[in-house]
Amino acid sequence: MPWVYLIVAGVFEIVWAVGLKYAQGFTRPAASTVTIVAMLASFFFLAQAVKTIPVGTGYAIWTGIGAAGTALLGILLFSESASLARLLCIGLIVAGIVGLKLTSVN
Repeated sequence: MPWVYLIVAGVFEIVWAVGLKYAQGFTRPAASTVTIVAMLASFFFLAQAVKTIPVGTGYAIWTGIGAAGTALLGILLFSESASLARLLCIGLIVAGIVGLKLTSVN
């Protein structure tokens, strides 16, 4: 279950990171509320995950999911660059996440 918590935490991190764009510096109430709730949910699920998963592994995977997911959504939602170099770097992040999971003792 801790790995499920960690994945859920990572998804909520993507939501709040993208939400920051929509919240426009917290000037839009609805988007700001979604962003803040997603932040709290992300931290809650991360806290549950690191009860069992080593904190370094959990934190690295959480930020990796957030970074890769947010970068991909930036490409899809905001027409950010989808250059080969950028996609390869996102792939390296994903490879790091997989590597950490495969080498974790929990």
